[in-house]
Amino acid sequence: MRQALSTPNAALPKPLFSRLGVIGLVIAALILFFVSQTASVFLAGKWLLPNSNALLWDEVLFLGSSDGTVVSASIIFSALILTLLIWLILRLKKRSMLDYLAIKSFSAKVAIAMIGILLIFMIGSQALTYVLDKVPLEFVDPLFESVSSVWLLVAVMVVVAPIYEELVFRGLLWSAIAEQFEPPRGVVIASLITSIIFALIHLQYGIYEMTTIVILALIFCLARIKSGSLLLPMLLHIINNGAAMLQYLQQSGT
Repeated sequence: MRQALSTPNAALPKPLFSRLGVIGLVIAALILFFVSQTASVFLAGKWLLPNSNALLWDEVLFLGSSDGTVVSASIIFSALILTLLIWLILRLKKRSMLDYLAIKSFSAKVAIAMIGILLIFMIGSQALTYVLDKVPLEFVDPLFESVSSVWLLVAVMVVVAPIYEELVFRGLLWSAIAEQFEPPRGVVIASLITSIIFALIHLQYGIYEMTTIVILALIFCLARIKSGSLLLPMLLHIINNGAAMLQYLQQSGT
């Protein structure tokens, strides 16, 4: 990625996906994202909810989506399903998942700089949230009230969810879109498109929260560009979710 950005006139490698293929990939990824989440909640609900055999499918989904243990299991299921699908797609394309998604080491200097940018964003976002009297994590209240293990829910929301979300958005989709255009145009377009889509999938939030998610996603994209690695966006995502969760636990006294 660094070489491509520094030599825009060099011959670009043939994209792994066609333009039409990228459109199909984005649509398919969104559908699979929601389908895997819904199916995972249903399966986890049938497995974990009491008297689930007596419940209708919509009752399983309704009760399961507000049960912390079911949601924890469903996030793990979704992560496994989507990771396997990404691996299968790239294998069919005869490309290494580690190579195409840039799962490799990154510079400590770049990491420190990006963590600094993230901290500035988090402080500014928190200040604005306080001024506007917003409660962005209010939706997790019933999850913590019903979960069998608080630390299981914390682990999946802080670690598991960021990893598989980065594999999908700053990984597969970002790479597929970016390679369609000459640099630096490709990375800009890929960053804008994936950041907007990433915000739109967080339907549990309002307009204000989704706007901050777009900015946060752009920071993750910048980390992807500057480091040439998907691991740094994963780390930043984990730090962000961890800080938000720590603040929630302190405020709720959990």
